[in-house]
Amino acid sequence: MKARDRIEKLRRRIEELNHAYHVLDEPRASDAEYDALFRELQELEAAHPELDSENSPTRRVGAAPLEAFVAVEHREPMLSLANALDDDDIRDFDARTRKFLGSDDPIVYTLEPKVDGIGISLTYEKGRLVLAATRGDGTTGEDVTANARTIRCIPLELGGPRADLPALIEIRGEVFTPVAAFKAFNDRRSEEEGRYANPRNFTGGSLRQLDSRITAQRPLEALFYSVGHVEGLAIESQSAMLDFFRAWGLPVADPYVRSSADIEEIVRRHHELEDGRDEVPYEIDGTVIKVDEVELRRVLGSRSRTPRWAVACKFKSREASTRLLDVEISVGRTGALTPVAVLEPVALGGVTVSSASLHNMDEIERLGVKIGDRVLVERAGDVIPKVVKVLVGERNGRERTIAMPNRCPACDAEVDREPDEVVLRCPNVSCPAKLKGAVQHFASKDALEIEGMGEKLVEQLVDRGLVKSLADVFGLRFEDLVELERMGEQSSRKLLTAIERAKTRPLGRVIFGLGIRHVGEHVAEILASRYPSLEALLEADEDDLVAVHEIGEKVAHAVVAFAHEEHNREMVAQLIAAGLAPEVAKKRTGGALDGKTFVITGTLPTMGRKEAENLIKRHGGKPVGSVSKATDYLVVGEKPGSKLKKAETLGVTVLDEDGLRRLVGEAAGG
Repeated sequence: MKARDRIEKLRRRIEELNHAYHVLDEPRASDAEYDALFRELQELEAAHPELDSENSPTRRVGAAPLEAFVAVEHREPMLSLANALDDDDIRDFDARTRKFLGSDDPIVYTLEPKVDGIGISLTYEKGRLVLAATRGDGTTGEDVTANARTIRCIPLELGGPRADLPALIEIRGEVFTPVAAFKAFNDRRSEEEGRYANPRNFTGGSLRQLDSRITAQRPLEALFYSVGHVEGLAIESQSAMLDFFRAWGLPVADPYVRSSADIEEIVRRHHELEDGRDEVPYEIDGTVIKVDEVELRRVLGSRSRTPRWAVACKFKSREASTRLLDVEISVGRTGALTPVAVLEPVALGGVTVSSASLHNMDEIERLGVKIGDRVLVERAGDVIPKVVKVLVGERNGRERTIAMPNRCPACDAEVDREPDEVVLRCPNVSCPAKLKGAVQHFASKDALEIEGMGEKLVEQLVDRGLVKSLADVFGLRFEDLVELERMGEQSSRKLLTAIERAKTRPLGRVIFGLGIRHVGEHVAEILASRYPSLEALLEADEDDLVAVHEIGEKVAHAVVAFAHEEHNREMVAQLIAAGLAPEVAKKRTGGALDGKTFVITGTLPTMGRKEAENLIKRHGGKPVGSVSKATDYLVVGEKPGSKLKKAETLGVTVLDEDGLRRLVGEAAGG
């Protein structure tokens, strides 16, 4: 037999065995037989380097370390989901869906477990894995292809009849670590090596190893449940999509997937899975309910951040009882004083909890909690520890009343409380605790994303007087950093590079990073779209701000109050003088499509939906999700669905891809 034929046969056989073992849980060979086949393949590939393939199963042992991950843009965004917290929320989701569709007919829903793992997107071209990327911010993730290839349940080539394989498809899922495998891995580690807190943290760290040989040694698995961009395949429903996945060798959440047109049956299935969550071999924190039919999803569309056709249904939080030993006061970046319960350590949802927020004095009084009480603690959404109840019957008479301080524990300034608030605040602009919180926020991932500037480093910078304002971050020098604890030459240079890169972050992220009260990420983006610079924002008055869509009086007042503080204006001026030059999105005026609204439906011949939307935006048009009387044009591709019929009924102008190109003055295909 020729070497090429034998290599191909070995690759197919090893992948069959991987699929049987890791996906079907049906071992079909002994470890010795598998190892013999694997060694033979390694030897043949070494002898015939011309037959090397990136998708060979031998690549699952990992490749040489990377210097850094490369950012990649998803062809279709990986959207977040709205939450349903109880049964009524699930029923409301059904009612909203039917009302939006204008129908009283039952809708078929698919229910799947919500895996508590790390989101991933796999791109296959003609059935071959070419890219794996983390979810990232939903639009841009990190290229982790080398690491994904080491996860044995992920097919390097899709199986099934070749005719069913699309030309290109983004497949979305979750990488996770089975509970038993996580426990076994942790048990093998020594105290010096340290133990991982929970499976999700372990999974995230394993998937983001720069050395994929380390990832290959971790017991990672994956499940898949949705698609992004697809070319060359029509998927009519969630059920049909999962059938494709099964046929292609992609693991899905069997046997926990359920479909029904009865919303009460969906509610019951949700509770069955919640009641049996400890029997599921991986961690789940809820279920996801989706409209099964893809055409109905197209009609329902999406809000700015979440689809209307799906909802995440949370399980009740985990609870445990423990002793409240003391109360410490933390001071945040806005000066808010927050009481933090110091707890006798307790295992809760796979994490050892030793502290929990008590929020404010009103919450302490509502709970009636005292130091020394035995309390119930939960992880809200299975994440944030919170004291929820006092076990009054466990009291012994030695409990002590909790009192909030009248002076800031960080700077000794007298605290105050605004009439309409329950929170005590430190008014001192020079308070070191406020400064530390402000710098951490400024450097955070959603703001200026200064990698390497974590909590411990910020504490050192402020405590040593190296950072006295946000602007001082841009003035840090190599000789200052290299002397700090855990900051060698390499770490110092990397941090300075990250600081330099942060100077040109988008304006919206810079506004968010300033820490203006009530200005979150979304509001910051709105302000950045209205005001071309930080200076322009600081000059805005309340009337001007309130006139901006989605900006209310509270936000407007907070922005103006921030701008009126002289030290804030000085800080912004210092930031700009230090080289901060936020990237401002260019607005095109006078474009061929100015003021025109477009809807895209079906598969376009040569350009993807995202490319078409970008083309429309570049020429001043506005792409939207649904057809209405306000729609100017419907751009139609193959299999357009109900939007075409509605457009014809409303008299909306219909274009094909070439028509869109002509409309903007481009030659077809150019």
